[in-house]
Amino acid sequence: MHPRYPACKDGRRRVPLPVEGTSVSTNKPGPIVNGLPSQIPDTDPEETQEWLDSLDGAIEAGGRRRARYLMLRMLERARESQVGIPSLTTTDYVNTIPPEREPWFPGDEEVERRYRAWIRWNAAVMVHRAQHPDISVGGHISTYASAATLYEVGMNHFFRGRDHEGGGDQIFFQGHASPGMYARAFLEGRLEEEDLSGFRQEKSHIVDGKIRALSSYPHPRSMPDFWQFPTVSMGLGPMNAIYQAQFNKYLHNRGLKDTSQQHVWAFLGDGEMDEPESRGLLQVAANDELDNLTFVINCNLQRLDGPVRGNGKIIQELESFFRGAGWNVIKVVWGRGWDQLLAGDPSGALVNLMNSTPDGDYQTYRAKDGGFIRDHFFGRDPRTKELVKDWSDEQVWWALKRGGHDYRKVYAAYKEAMEHEGQPTVILAKTIKGYSLGSNFAGRNATHQMKKMTVEDLKGFRDSLRIPITDEQIEKDPYAPPFYRPADDDPTLEYMRERRRKLGGDLPKRQPEKTHKLSLPGDEAYKVGKKGSGKQAIATTMAFVRIFKDLMRDKEFGKHIVPIIPDEARTFGMDSFFPTAKIYNVHGQNYTSVDAELMLAYKESESGQILHLGINEAGSVAALTAAGTSYDTHGLPMVPFYVFYSMFGFQRTGDSIYAAADQLARGFMIAATAGRTTLTGEGLQHADGHSLLLASTNPGVVAYDPAYAYEIAHILQDGIRRMYGEDPEDVLYYMTVYNEPMVQPKEPENVDAEGILKGMHRVAEGGDGDKNVRLLASGVGVPWALEARNLLQDDWGVTAEVWSVTSWNELRREAMECDEERFLHPEKERRVPYVTQRLSEGTGPVVATSDWMRAVHDQIAPWVPEDFYGLGADGFGFADTRAAARRFFHIDGPSMAVKALQMLADRGEIDESVPQQAIEKYQLHDVRAGRSGVTGGDA
Repeated sequence: MHPRYPACKDGRRRVPLPVEGTSVSTNKPGPIVNGLPSQIPDTDPEETQEWLDSLDGAIEAGGRRRARYLMLRMLERARESQVGIPSLTTTDYVNTIPPEREPWFPGDEEVERRYRAWIRWNAAVMVHRAQHPDISVGGHISTYASAATLYEVGMNHFFRGRDHEGGGDQIFFQGHASPGMYARAFLEGRLEEEDLSGFRQEKSHIVDGKIRALSSYPHPRSMPDFWQFPTVSMGLGPMNAIYQAQFNKYLHNRGLKDTSQQHVWAFLGDGEMDEPESRGLLQVAANDELDNLTFVINCNLQRLDGPVRGNGKIIQELESFFRGAGWNVIKVVWGRGWDQLLAGDPSGALVNLMNSTPDGDYQTYRAKDGGFIRDHFFGRDPRTKELVKDWSDEQVWWALKRGGHDYRKVYAAYKEAMEHEGQPTVILAKTIKGYSLGSNFAGRNATHQMKKMTVEDLKGFRDSLRIPITDEQIEKDPYAPPFYRPADDDPTLEYMRERRRKLGGDLPKRQPEKTHKLSLPGDEAYKVGKKGSGKQAIATTMAFVRIFKDLMRDKEFGKHIVPIIPDEARTFGMDSFFPTAKIYNVHGQNYTSVDAELMLAYKESESGQILHLGINEAGSVAALTAAGTSYDTHGLPMVPFYVFYSMFGFQRTGDSIYAAADQLARGFMIAATAGRTTLTGEGLQHADGHSLLLASTNPGVVAYDPAYAYEIAHILQDGIRRMYGEDPEDVLYYMTVYNEPMVQPKEPENVDAEGILKGMHRVAEGGDGDKNVRLLASGVGVPWALEARNLLQDDWGVTAEVWSVTSWNELRREAMECDEERFLHPEKERRVPYVTQRLSEGTGPVVATSDWMRAVHDQIAPWVPEDFYGLGADGFGFADTRAAARRFFHIDGPSMAVKALQMLADRGEIDESVPQQAIEKYQLHDVRAGRSGVTGGDA
């Protein structure tokens, strides 16, 4: 406590705080002074020092976390007392860590600078060589050039590899900086020249019969033993890093793995921070106090086409934003050369100049020369001009670096970030885009798109980096200047490799082969889905929940399940999980729930199993990705089940799902309340009739649209086997379920399990008459097909067999594989697609329906051996009864029957007048005549 207050040991008198609207010194009415401490006169320096000493004592005695708590309580009391305290969301445009607080730098800076130059050269040459006229595949030079110091400080001193005793860190490398990671791996001996020469030639660069190539950006699916996290779809990296850090804490708090020594680092661009996903979930990291997370934002002041904030200051803007979100902010603005000038400027003129100069001018300064900086920056104030009067233009240019290029400044920031407790940290490091590449690249608006260097550029670049390559070597083939790597026993290389050995091995690196194997649940876990619902009508959403509950109860497997639910658990009937599995909250539950006395009370726990993430589909997919890749990042397979409103999956977060597939995530996405008409009372934006089509565009997704509970049971069991069994596959399962009650039939004794998994199985036999049709349907559409079958038989004497199509997508995918095999290997015996095989078993035209747009069914059209027509819910959704909506779209049972009759009439198998009779009989033009209550599941 402060020594002037009664609670202090010396018992001195309390000095009352001045109230708002009074003078600080006299406690009498006077003007309120709002602003930074430097803008308010210090009327009692002795008292000020005592306060500061008291804070220092609190830090020393109780640690930073205790001191932080005390300061927060002081601010809380100040607000209660109506003390006018301004919001200190920004600080001066200088480094957060002053020189006197910088730690000793533990490495050999000269040696590290030497091989950093080699990495810079190889990264740039790799991209340059990829622009050979015979290749021209693109690439980026300038991003890594600006961030090399930021990465190398981490690689040499902070980033722990997979073999570290604490388990290793997770690093989200900035996508456009990938050439630098390849160049480092080349020096380490992990990659060879043949690999670097195959940059962005993933299928065509073949050496000695093997593909030797590198993906354009961090793509784990393309390089499954190298990259861990795909980051180049800007905005997803920040979001996924937050949920990776949260998941690490989740594993720790549930007692599944000690992750206390693992840190998540995300390298981001200042332009990238304009993406809504980049900033939209910062509160999650602050609320969960994710002090295992550090963002490093490379503030080179430029985005892809020009300045990020030409008229403003992006570092100040980000500082304000992150502080307001509850993050610890560390600014690394200026290199060590500025320390002397700032120390010699008691007037504050230099800081004022720094504060008032917009980013557009800073960009221009570094694209010019030292003389320009002297005249146009320092020359704007006679006091600042005096500071550099004895400096040459060369000194001004070379000594006054930006902080993100200074090893010591970056090291100090990283060290403080690692030691900070109770908050996530963001490091705002000011750099130059294209740094070290020469004046034609550095700081230019077009630098992001510049990927080729002239002979003179190459020579100048070589000279500045002191690379031992001759003019002749460069001139021999200007499109293919040589890479540089010294002999393996070079002491500089040995120093670099030793740094990584001490930190736990190579990065980036995937090691899924070290994954623990799960004990999978037996058939008993799926029985509830296979026994049917008797006479009770239940929705397939509830059928899934019943099976899922039994999976959660499995003694060994259940603890590895990660239920992920946006704020809709009660909608899906999953609120019964709250009191048993409990909702994960890093702070536990410090309040009495309003429904505490109820059996299904809302219950949060520090060791809770459910990730209940609020109205937050983007964050939910990020959580799915973190859990679904835990087999690699932690060597511990976890089984995410993400249950969500169907419409807000692939449509809203499709890019994130694609990134999850790139990251080789495994797990289940359960799209509840699927279909265009099933939820039609909710209106247009809730009516999903196309997510299966969107799912078909993702090669890493296996999509199913089951009709019955027993189908769900088989799909779940097979998915768990495929993703977590002896030979796990890197796929994601997408399954649509519905909120429409229907009788769930018991699994038939002769159930066609293979057909369910391959995509279609027969649920009602046809006849052997002379008028036959085949009816295909999926999901809630299967009862409509069964109704159509009865109508055709009873009213028109037409026999029909009914097929439940559990996956239009998988049928198409398998058929395309057959076609590709036939196309490339005509000498082999032709493999007949499964859909063709099954539909060749009967006769008659084929009619398909479902609660999806027609294009979903049309996926199989090329392989149907008879006339085919799909009825679909095409068009915007709307609010009405289910029956009316289905009649409007003409996808219901009567519509299906009429279409079958039309196809028979077109073939001359029935009289041409019959379809019109059926249209009139079933009142097909009247949406009010739509039949309701079709819930049957009996074949």
